[in-house]
Amino acid sequence: MTQVTYDPWHAALLDLLHLTQQAQDDEVAECVSAALRPLGLEATCYLVDEEQRHLRPLPERGREQPDALGVEGTVAGRAFTSVHTQRVGDGAGGRLWVPLVDGTERLGVVDVVLRRDDCDIEALQDWCESYVGLVGHLLAVKMPYGDSLQQVRRTRPMTVAGELLLSTLPPLTFTSERLVISAVLEPHYDIGGDAFDYALDGEMAWFCVLDGMGRGLPAAVMTVTALAAIRAARRDNRGLYAIAQATEDALRDQFADTAYVTGVLCELHTGTGRLRYISAGHPAPLLLRRGRAVRELTGGHRLPLGLDDGTIDVAEEMLEPGDQLLLYTDGIVEASDRRGEMFGVERLADLTERAAQAKLPAPETLRGLAHRVAEFRDGPTRDDATLMLVEWSAEAARRVLP
Repeated sequence: MTQVTYDPWHAALLDLLHLTQQAQDDEVAECVSAALRPLGLEATCYLVDEEQRHLRPLPERGREQPDALGVEGTVAGRAFTSVHTQRVGDGAGGRLWVPLVDGTERLGVVDVVLRRDDCDIEALQDWCESYVGLVGHLLAVKMPYGDSLQQVRRTRPMTVAGELLLSTLPPLTFTSERLVISAVLEPHYDIGGDAFDYALDGEMAWFCVLDGMGRGLPAAVMTVTALAAIRAARRDNRGLYAIAQATEDALRDQFADTAYVTGVLCELHTGTGRLRYISAGHPAPLLLRRGRAVRELTGGHRLPLGLDDGTIDVAEEMLEPGDQLLLYTDGIVEASDRRGEMFGVERLADLTERAAQAKLPAPETLRGLAHRVAEFRDGPTRDDATLMLVEWSAEAARRVLP
């Protein structure tokens, strides 16, 4: 029987898979380091916090824990925001800051330090990016089985409403060859009625943004009900009209008193750019073309879901390659400063145009927008604020890849 042998670099990948097979979520970082140590490499894994302002190290037993790093103004932060490896130095002591992603969902960075002189750091970069890509997948797989990784990302307690809603949502970013969907929610620890969802099957992409009436746990229960009704109807292969009707029925059946959820529900054919949408009492999405906000999509309007509006009008729009669609809740444009001035659609459009012209990756565009809204707002938020950016563009899809 022929024995298969592996070079040390291949063996390190197999070791990582073997070590993490039965590891708990709080042991993954130790497995990452153990598999790299025979190669003369040292690694430190950092996860981005929920606010996407700091990169926080994963603890390892028997090893001094480094400080958290800011996303702004650091080499590590540059690797995270650009989704490109940052190389510092060469030979022993040289290091690579490698984006830590699960597919295209940004999780943090990994600091890889050379402890040997006979290795070309430039040649090493490709291998490290593949290794860290595997680490990202493993962390995402382990995350639902424990609380340690979630605790690293949190800087304060989560409300019950926030826990309920966030547990139902998909990852913030998804990418195919021709499409990027990215979202962000604030205030992350106290989200109440806002939510988003998406799905892509074949050439049909489905996405939505929702905003339940009120705040806190009652709003969260209402929005989760709407989200479940949407998914059940969508997975039963019903069309956009029937999905809206099923959501309407679920809200009316489950809540005795008046209950409603506003939202924009969309279907996009990624082969042709044909967009169909319903706007249920919700702010109109912004359409950006060639880096400019050209108009709001005001069609398909009806009352919020749950208010028994017999009119369900499905609007259509033909997108052009490279178009961007920005969906948002009223907590974005109605955020006000100390003088009572609202953030407004015009300011939102201007900032989104600047990000588009700078060719920022979609998740970085939304991170910047969310922070600008938070800085503009005077005092604690009075409403949830959610953004979703959809880009029908192969170039945009490449920008979010590490």
